[in-house]
Amino acid sequence: MIRVLLADDQVLVRAGFRALLDAQPDIEVVGEAADGQEAVALVRETSVDLVLMDIRMPVLDGLAATRRLTGDPRLAAVKVVMLTTFELDEYVFEALRSGASGFLVKDTEPEELVRAVRAVVDGDALLSPGVTRRLIEEFAARSKQPAAAEELARLTEREREVMALVGLGLSNEEIARRLVVSPLTAKTHVSRTMVKLGARDRAQLVVLAYESGLVRPGWLG
Repeated sequence: MIRVLLADDQVLVRAGFRALLDAQPDIEVVGEAADGQEAVALVRETSVDLVLMDIRMPVLDGLAATRRLTGDPRLAAVKVVMLTTFELDEYVFEALRSGASGFLVKDTEPEELVRAVRAVVDGDALLSPGVTRRLIEEFAARSKQPAAAEELARLTEREREVMALVGLGLSNEEIARRLVVSPLTAKTHVSRTMVKLGARDRAQLVVLAYESGLVRPGWLG
C-alpha cells in the first residue's frame, strides 16, 4: 500500500483528495494536516510514503515544511509533492530546490493524480503531467550561475548523456528511444546516476543538471 498524507488548509480539498485516493486498492490516506507544522509532526509520527503538500498554509507554509522533511535523514524515503493552484507558481522553483519530488496543480484530472502518486513513489515521475516542459523551461531561465561540475566526474559518459536528457524533461521511454536502448536500460542508467550523485529523485536530478551546467537555458528549443 502507498501511504499518503494530505496537507492543505482547505477542508474540501483534503476531502476530495481523500475520497479519490482511498478508493484506489493500492493507496491509503493515513492522515491529514491543516498546516505545515502539523504535517511535519504527523510524518514523524506516522509511516508515510508521500506527502501531498499545499504551498500556501498558515503557521508553517509548504516550502518550510518541505525543507524540514527533506532535511531529516530519518525521512529520506518520504516523497513530497507540492500542490498549487497555478501551473507555474513562483514558489514551485524554490520547492524543487528544497527537495520536493515535484508538483501537481489542484485541478489535475483524477486519473492523472492517481497515476502521479504511484509514479512518484516508484521514482519514475517528475512533475505534473502536461506541464513538465514548460516548468523546466521556466526553471532553466531562472537557474543560478552553474556551479562547479565536480560531481559529474563520477559519471560515465553515457550517464552524463542520460542526466542531460532527464534535465530536458524526457521520460525513461523517450530517453530509450533517443539512445536506441530498452526502457529498462534507460531506467537503470537514471537510477545509477541518482545513486552516484546522491539525488533523492528525478526532480533533484533536473536541478543538478542545470546547476552543474550540464544543461543550460535555451537548449530546449
